[in-house]
Amino acid sequence: MTTKGTAVLTGLLALGTVLGAGACAANKTETAGGGSGCDTSKGRLVIGVIAPMSGKISAIGLGIRNSTQLAVEQANQKCAVKGYQLTMDAQDDEANPDKGAAAAQRFADDPNVVGIVGSYNSGVARAIQPKIAGSKLVQISPGNTDPALSRGADFATAPKRQYDNYFRVVGTDDLQGPFNARYLVEKEGKKRLAIITDGKAVGENMATQFTAEAKRLGAEVVIREKVNENDSDFAGVLTKVKAERPEAIYVGSEYSVAGPLSKQAKDLGLNVPISGNDGLFDPQFIALGGKEGDIATSVGAPIEKLDSGKAFVEAYKKKGFSDAYGGFGAFAYDSANVLITSVGKVIANAEWTGAPEQRTALIKEVQGYRTDQGANGTVGFDQYGDSINKLFTVYQVTSGAWKDMMSGEFEAK
Repeated sequence: MTTKGTAVLTGLLALGTVLGAGACAANKTETAGGGSGCDTSKGRLVIGVIAPMSGKISAIGLGIRNSTQLAVEQANQKCAVKGYQLTMDAQDDEANPDKGAAAAQRFADDPNVVGIVGSYNSGVARAIQPKIAGSKLVQISPGNTDPALSRGADFATAPKRQYDNYFRVVGTDDLQGPFNARYLVEKEGKKRLAIITDGKAVGENMATQFTAEAKRLGAEVVIREKVNENDSDFAGVLTKVKAERPEAIYVGSEYSVAGPLSKQAKDLGLNVPISGNDGLFDPQFIALGGKEGDIATSVGAPIEKLDSGKAFVEAYKKKGFSDAYGGFGAFAYDSANVLITSVGKVIANAEWTGAPEQRTALIKEVQGYRTDQGANGTVGFDQYGDSINKLFTVYQVTSGAWKDMMSGEFEAK
């Protein structure tokens, strides 16, 4: 692994501040007024959002929704898509694959929809992909981390692109899991590790990738247990784990499970750090019981330390959203801007029809998109539709808040 300080990422150009007012509501098409003198005579174009805006991980979905709305409003103020007014249609998938797939089908059937920002959950993405493949509707995820979505089940040995209309702006589990293991084993010196997963594909896969790297580094996984994502009482599993005397617990889940689990572990006298992936990196993890010393890796660099990220944060705060942008809002913002810039190029001298040929042209524009001025720094895609930005950051709960400890690009050894 090559570890690079986040300082190398500074110096990116600021994105500018946002004008306009008004926060959006879930499951509703929001219209943002165009800037003074904007020509919107050709009508409206829609950017769809699919994310969990209710339920246990709603904080993530609301940040995704609001950040997409911010990008849409900024674009309208700049007349970014000549002749058109952009709107956002945000659909709550409740982290449910069936609901996400239904929303995606509706978007695919609507010729005014130029693309989807979403989903957050990889399980929802698996249900969406076949629904929209035939229509060539672009999907850019701000949160999917399962490598199989882009490179197939044999992603490690025989990667093959699954859908040419699928993209993501975040790094994948096969990089993030080992990145976490290297920090926990090499930096924190933890050698006896316990694994607890929620049984979902992403959590299981991340834990498996983490385990392989931890063992390569000489650590021992003393126990691996499974809970249900809807459980609230983890005493039985934690009692088994405590008997194995682990020095840390890796949790393959999200903050709704990991936060209470951390508190209950401490209450049982198992006062060792909880570690996990980006699903833990949210203030709600701490609010739900995450304790001092707990660890989470997440995609990208600390948003507040990038010049372009600072501009996003400032603009988001000026909007007065009641919900925080969370760990994935900035990635949704970048996803939306990829769509906005790309559709603007496709219809620079034409009208949008939503025909498959036009959506295919949009796919090509998205594939070729590249900027170093995204809210998260570099935004672009490789031959599989995966992000070319392989940067990850380790955060630790310090004085009741997440503090970034180390950022770097993962390199296989």
